[in-house]
Amino acid sequence: AHELRTPLSNIRGYLEAVQDGLVQPTPEVIASLHEEAMLLNRLVNDLQELAVAEAGQLRLARQPVAIGELIERAVQIVQGRVNGSRTISTAVAANLPLLNVDAERIGQVLRNLLNNSVEYTPPGGKILIGARQLNGQIQVNVYNEGAGIPAEHLPNVFERFYRVDDSRARATGGSGLGLAIVKQLVEAHGGRVWAESIAGQYANFVFVLPIDEAGKVAHKSTRPAPPLEHSTQFQVE
Repeated sequence: AHELRTPLSNIRGYLEAVQDGLVQPTPEVIASLHEEAMLLNRLVNDLQELAVAEAGQLRLARQPVAIGELIERAVQIVQGRVNGSRTISTAVAANLPLLNVDAERIGQVLRNLLNNSVEYTPPGGKILIGARQLNGQIQVNVYNEGAGIPAEHLPNVFERFYRVDDSRARATGGSGLGLAIVKQLVEAHGGRVWAESIAGQYANFVFVLPIDEAGKVAHKSTRPAPPLEHSTQFQVE
């Protein structure tokens, strides 16, 4: 209720001030109202999606998909936000099996994690997203240099509305639901997700998805890279 009330209160305050003649309906005021309305719309949509996923009613349009292609697509989408001398690179192992997943939903997982990394990577910092096969699963890492996440916050980062840094998240218009949605979407595919971090150095979000019989055909990667030794040793040169 608090999360919904904040943008509603801002919209109401602006409109009442206009009604009372205290504020003129200038383009700037209208732009502010539009921004608050869009935030409210995103929040409602995220809540609806999360509720459906948590109720186990999420419909998945599964098909054999190459995780490398989903990663490349997600990187292209968020690339425009990577500025201030920050860099983003990929490290996808060659010949990974196809995954029988909903491409749109796993793409959403990747975009959410990448957007989160971009938000918390300082100027000059590096972001690396990679994938490899491990123990009958595909493991994906989204790593970024930066302030990282204090150890006491790690168990809670996938809870709805949980924010490690409340002021920064609110300033950027975050709903506090992105990671909660990531968790539900990954688990709906039979996978799991977790976070690793050393405060002041890096944050590394990891998720794994099972390889079933439909995905045993190897996909020939056009950008081969050696598999990573361990998720916590996700090094960037």
